Amino acid sequence: MHNPLRSETDVFRAVVVIGFGAAAVIALTLIASQTAGAILLAVLVAAGLGVLWQRARGELPRRAEVTASADDVYRILVVANETVGGRALLDEIRSSSSGRRSEILVVVPALTASQLEHWASDVDGAIADARRRLDESLLTMREAGLDARGQVGDHHEPSAASEDALREFPADEVIIVTHPPERSRWLEHGVVERARREVPLPVTHVVVDLDAEAAGDASPSR
Repeated sequence: MHNPLRSETDVFRAVVVIGFGAAAVIALTLIASQTAGAILLAVLVAAGLGVLWQRARGELPRRAEVTASADDVYRILVVANETVGGRALLDEIRSSSSGRRSEILVVVPALTASQLEHWASDVDGAIADARRRLDESLLTMREAGLDARGQVGDHHEPSAASEDALREFPADEVIIVTHPPERSRWLEHGVVERARREVPLPVTHVVVDLDAEAAGDASPSR
């Protein structure tokens, strides 16, 4: 389930629509009757809830707002949770940025542990955990020779975190990093497919298997 109001623009539009709807209900009540006004109110509420439900489920199309840039720097937005330091990602970034000036922004969403925390906005622990993972990931990337900076993203969901970043960071490519399919909640929730529908940029999906990488590192050399 996704947050249907993922930006200030969405909230502003919702407020405007509610305002027009309230004005229409009041006007109909004064012109006709309270019953007519109540019927219109019920219809508008039902329609609004239906739209919010569809948007929360990702069934209504939308396009992310992307900041443009006129320079020749190739900018890569990396969205990951626990997999930023994986070798598959580092190799993909090297391939994308090879031979050109590049800038890398890593966004680690502060994901809550449960829906209760999500709706209660109880995110202090999630933010602290995301900050720790981000710092460790940036250190790993710098040790691998990649110059990157990062930020903790929106706590609601990775899609909202990437949209927030794209409003300020004029990316040329988005890389979404996940665990393998059998262990990835992001893949289960359709995060990659949704990004490819909504983000008007190339979206690359990189699978990082940290367990396999660790097992490979632990294997004795022959």
